[in-house]
Amino acid sequence: MTKKLYYDSAYIREWKTRITRKLEREDGAYLVLEESAFYPHCGGQPCDFGWIDNIPVLDVVVEEEILHKVERFPENEEVECHLDWNRRFDHMQQHSGQHLLSAICLEVCGAETLSFHLGQDYATIDIARADLPQDQLMTLELAVNEQIYRNRKITSYFVNQEQAATLPLVKQLKVTDDIRIVEIEGIEYNGCGGTHVSATGEIGMIKLLKVEKQKGNVRLYFKCGYRALNEFNAGMDILSSLSVRFKAAKEEVLDRIAKWEQEQKQLQAELNAVKAENDAYLAEKLLADRKGNLIQHVFADKSLKDMQNLAAKLTEQADVIILFMSNADHKVLLVQGGASGFACGAFFKQHLADYRGKGGGSDKMAQAGFDTNEDANAFYHFTVQSLQEA
Repeated sequence: MTKKLYYDSAYIREWKTRITRKLEREDGAYLVLEESAFYPHCGGQPCDFGWIDNIPVLDVVVEEEILHKVERFPENEEVECHLDWNRRFDHMQQHSGQHLLSAICLEVCGAETLSFHLGQDYATIDIARADLPQDQLMTLELAVNEQIYRNRKITSYFVNQEQAATLPLVKQLKVTDDIRIVEIEGIEYNGCGGTHVSATGEIGMIKLLKVEKQKGNVRLYFKCGYRALNEFNAGMDILSSLSVRFKAAKEEVLDRIAKWEQEQKQLQAELNAVKAENDAYLAEKLLADRKGNLIQHVFADKSLKDMQNLAAKLTEQADVIILFMSNADHKVLLVQGGASGFACGAFFKQHLADYRGKGGGSDKMAQAGFDTNEDANAFYHFTVQSLQEA
């Protein structure tokens, strides 16, 4: 049985040990070590990574024993192990932060934690609340960070059932043997097998990111320690870029964006008016130049939406079939404005694959996109010919 060094100390980074077993499986090579500080996937905490004799550790799992998946088997039976400390310490910060956050959430909001997820980018807890207003979220964030600043001691130890029964545990334990308690001094006692920092000060800070409703409860997103610092730095980079772009002080950026949005709305209204005037002129010209009931035209840079708007104007004025193509984004639009019985969507469905196009539509309107202008152009001319022969 592997000795679990991470229970002796979560701060062990390097150690020497012996390989006791090698397993060759379909998904790779696995090692069993006499001693290991590599924490396996367990209790919602991801596993540790690192190196065994400079060979990367790809995964750590628990079956009947702790298995270390490696790129290849080491040549030696006596090996040197190195933990990916940045990953381990990040998990320690997030996991200890979750314990503290859950405890203060119960105290401040009266909400029990139902589940915990530690992801690569953020962590979450689901709490037994229907909602969590912004003012309570701010109160919770201040309260939990106050306990970080107090640098309360965090200890872990094993107890038996009788000893566990005397402790004010957060929730009922599921195990009866090897009961491990994580205690935050003056805050809580919690049954947990994960790795933790030695004091709340090492959590650094906890930043609450957002809340969302989840199956009648609230899911709270947060980051601790270096993750929270990186989140702050990323936000500052964005704010600084906006400040430069809008030529405004950081505290004035929101006002400047609001003003810019108003300017954009005004410009869009003016642009729409010009487009409508141009479409009216273009519709008149296309109707005059049509061949029978078919109106066909290739645009240099008209968007699909603009082509649809123009087609709508044309079908309001005449019983026509409209075929448009845009060279800019390789789009083809077919609209049937009368009662000819020609089904646009069925035609596209039947022939698009021959030209590597994707799209579809109804009897009255169909649209398609193509990867290249050559394919779009070929389909456009095929459609023209088909309509003329119909």
